[in-house]
Amino acid sequence: MIRNISVGIDVGSKTTRVVVGEFLKGEKNPKIIGVGESETKGVRHGYVVNSVATAKSVKNAVDTAEKTSGIKIKRAFVALSGTTLRGDTSSGVIVVSKADGEVTGLDVTKVLEDCEDNLNLGNRKVIQVSPVSFRLDGKEVLGRLEGMRGTKLEAKAVFVTYSAQHLEDLLEVVEEAGVRTIDVIPSPIALSHIVLSEKQKIVGVALVSIGDQTTSLAIFENGMLISTQTFSIGSSDITNDIALGLKIPLENAERLKLGSTDEDYSQKKLHEIVGARLSDIFELIDNHLKKIKRSGLLPAGVVFVGGGANVGGLVELSKSVLKLPSSIGTVEMLNNTKTKLRDGAWFTALGLITSAKDNNYSESSLINLFKDVKNVVKSSIKQLMP
Repeated sequence: MIRNISVGIDVGSKTTRVVVGEFLKGEKNPKIIGVGESETKGVRHGYVVNSVATAKSVKNAVDTAEKTSGIKIKRAFVALSGTTLRGDTSSGVIVVSKADGEVTGLDVTKVLEDCEDNLNLGNRKVIQVSPVSFRLDGKEVLGRLEGMRGTKLEAKAVFVTYSAQHLEDLLEVVEEAGVRTIDVIPSPIALSHIVLSEKQKIVGVALVSIGDQTTSLAIFENGMLISTQTFSIGSSDITNDIALGLKIPLENAERLKLGSTDEDYSQKKLHEIVGARLSDIFELIDNHLKKIKRSGLLPAGVVFVGGGANVGGLVELSKSVLKLPSSIGTVEMLNNTKTKLRDGAWFTALGLITSAKDNNYSESSLINLFKDVKNVVKSSIKQLMP
């Protein structure tokens, strides 16, 4: 019997995590049959700076996942994160091609291509396309476009982009570790599939993942990604601040950050230090929300995930600074299990295998990354239609 196995690899700045899941017949969620983790070396702010060291880190995590699952890992979905991951918004306009003005799938493809043509990509590569809105003869269209009639078709779309060089480096280290990449999936997208509900994504929500050296922000509205940005600040900055402020070793500072009561230090000073750095992160988030005119206007609020989401007092301070409902993200499929996967630091790797199933990915989809950007748009149209 052929087993439906899916593997997710998340190469973080601090830790590399691998999750092996099996989709059983009739089951909605995968059964987790193996996990592996190792200290990441050779990665800075989410991108590879020492390929040999990083490849070894990935290999160590994969080896552990193979032992715990009993599966030889040959292929995997890989998370894409780091400071060069961002969303670029672009608009496009075309004249409907058919003489009678009927809009076809080809017109939708062309208007999204025009959006892409208006981007200044430079050394960046388009990873995913998310249409934000369509207008036909100046009127917004909610729902299916095909079959409607008009003359001028306009579109606005978010293009998730990444440094082409950093992407190449990441794929190379995974290959060096003996694993073939089926596809790369932006971390915020992978996370959204298991942390956010459809209702949250429809009414408006911000998903914030605080990693070791970076913090990613993804905003969803009307069920679609409308913006994403990565900031070069993470939970290690909080640890460093505590170590400097209290004049203590980094190991002690890390324990204090996570709420340890074994250390005897001034709680008032500790809260001031942690609060100051968290406020820096929240300020970056709010500045971006202001830029896209969503500051204080997301009914589902802010959902925090990632290892840095475990910092004490984060939710209360977020409510005060961002003026939005705030909560720590959880994964429904893990509610009845006692496992290390309940730690938000594992959610990206877990989300990879789930989003791969949800999006109907196939092994051939990786070729999109090495073709012209227009082909990414064309191959994705079926998924992207509102």
